[in-house]
Amino acid sequence: MNPPHTFGEAYDTASLRERKTNFQLPFVLALFTKDIMHTKSTRRGRAALSNPTGRFEAHTLEPVEDGWIAEDQPTLRTEVADELARQIITRNTSPDISFDRSINPYRGCEHGCIYCFARPTHAWLGLSPGLDFETRLFAKPNAPDLLERELRAKSYRPDVIAIGTNTDPYQPIEKDQQIMRRVLEVLRDHRHPVAVVTKGTLIERDADILGEMGQMGLARVGISVTTLDRQVARRMEPRVPDPARRLAAIRTLTDAGCPVRIMVSPVVPALTDHELEAILEAGRDAGAVAASWIMLRLPLEVAELFRDWLSEHYPDRAARVMGRVRDLHGGKDYDPAWGKRMTGEGLFAELVAQRFAVAIKRLGLKRDLPPLRRDLFRVPPRTGDQPSLFD
Repeated sequence: MNPPHTFGEAYDTASLRERKTNFQLPFVLALFTKDIMHTKSTRRGRAALSNPTGRFEAHTLEPVEDGWIAEDQPTLRTEVADELARQIITRNTSPDISFDRSINPYRGCEHGCIYCFARPTHAWLGLSPGLDFETRLFAKPNAPDLLERELRAKSYRPDVIAIGTNTDPYQPIEKDQQIMRRVLEVLRDHRHPVAVVTKGTLIERDADILGEMGQMGLARVGISVTTLDRQVARRMEPRVPDPARRLAAIRTLTDAGCPVRIMVSPVVPALTDHELEAILEAGRDAGAVAASWIMLRLPLEVAELFRDWLSEHYPDRAARVMGRVRDLHGGKDYDPAWGKRMTGEGLFAELVAQRFAVAIKRLGLKRDLPPLRRDLFRVPPRTGDQPSLFD
């Protein structure tokens, strides 16, 4: 039996979860022994410093430097496996987010943002939220077909589908996979509302579809910019396009007719929070019409990964950053309570919120955009179907 770590093979979603629980200890030892010791050269272009064992595994291995690790090991490469999903629209009932359904074309994200709150989801696959999350990815090539099938169901009722709320649909592998573009084509043909969030400038490729849908009141986009400092961005988001390129993507989309929100997300206390106003102004100047912000979130394994990253890249500020983070979350690295997890609590959270409010008022940016239209939804005829007299 080949577990889901064997790439180049297709797996259905259920078997990914099922097979994870069937790993035998000798296999786990063989698998992780080659993964847990990485040098700067092997993880070049990656944010995580390590590949810690996932929280659901029965055994944890610790790396030990015994002098036998070769310094000339090959650099980690991105590997992609196809996942044969059984359903593509995911539902949620979270009270502090504005949508009840979403689509994730990929698992894992090559952008490799060290702070990414989606990292812990890789543990469900028997993989590490560390380097595995950035290098061992799953694509869902049947997503467009599943989406069309689900939208055609007689019981389906349209509402905004969010894309990019977990892993980025415009991460580098989308250039070859083109799953996101095909998903957008299905949504356009069904006149279905969609909200996209991304850091990827590959979204410019799809400005034709998003512009058309935006002009119909069916689409909007959020572009996330964490910092304008290229060095900080390169360390924190190693495979995300340069901040200036993301700002240029805002202009491309707005010129095409799609409304864009500048997202200061996340705000990293004592590292990037001083840039809040500058990012908002740069977004406005690029054409953004709305804005939002989210405080740094460090759920589960992300906290340790982020602390290690801070210690390597900003040792002089690490204690101050984490101290401020814990002030926001009642002394903990993270508080997942609804209504608190996105902003934190306390004086610093209130100060950031006040600064944001003052800045968007001065810049003429909106908090909220008009609701996307649901009344245009239709199921397009298939080849050979009787045309509707009312289309």
